[in-house]
Amino acid sequence: MLLCDCHVHLSSYDPQEITGVIQRAAASSVRLIITAGTTIEASHMALDLAMAHPTVYAGVGVHPMRLRGPLAEADLEALERMAITNPRVIVLSETGMDYLPRSPDLAWQEQAFREQIRLAHRLKLPIVWHSQVTEPNTADRHPDTLRILREERAGDLGGVMHYFQADEATAWAAIDAGFFISFAKPLLRQPHQWDIARKLPLEHIVLETDASPQPWKPDRADWTEPKDVSLVAQRLAELKGITVEEVAEATSRNLLKLVGLAPESHLSPS
Repeated sequence: MLLCDCHVHLSSYDPQEITGVIQRAAASSVRLIITAGTTIEASHMALDLAMAHPTVYAGVGVHPMRLRGPLAEADLEALERMAITNPRVIVLSETGMDYLPRSPDLAWQEQAFREQIRLAHRLKLPIVWHSQVTEPNTADRHPDTLRILREERAGDLGGVMHYFQADEATAWAAIDAGFFISFAKPLLRQPHQWDIARKLPLEHIVLETDASPQPWKPDRADWTEPKDVSLVAQRLAELKGITVEEVAEATSRNLLKLVGLAPESHLSPS
């Protein structure tokens, strides 16, 4: 069995911990990890990790919460250089829109989102994106994110709505726009997701953890890591009444096809 984690933040961990994080993932059958960039520096670090660890691949991108103004042309050029010069970059990640009380200016975010989608078109890379909201914004903000994606023809590239926590209508709208829905650990604890997960066909689902350090948890063993994608897979299997092996095979094949990696080289037992 092979599981894939389509979105983590390995570069946020202490460098001395990263090998252990990857080894624990492999021990839990998670043998393909995509680590995201959130800034130019973090994108470089993601690429370095992908070069150093065979099971790790990189995304490059600038997270909307890291913006301090419109995304500069020099930053876009830096992202493009990283992707062009190294095949370990397999997605444009992380980008999206954040509609939170302390989020950066929405005009800056939209400019950065659109420019990164346009860059993904030039690079022919799928996009890992999010739409982050707080109540009462849920009903009226996700459509704004999807509108931008449609206007920029992002569905032509495909990609992932990552760390899904929205409603069923948004899930189907994202799928109709050309994207996979990525379930993470909220699936373990949010009842509103359970019915959605039951209804969505496996052909539209991938898995992730969005793992990064969690120092507010006093027990280090409780921190989310890529190994925990096995918990998400188990919960999805329970909700659908199928085996975890079926979930692993379908979601892994979905992701591998999206990013253009040969299933034969990743799905074989090890």
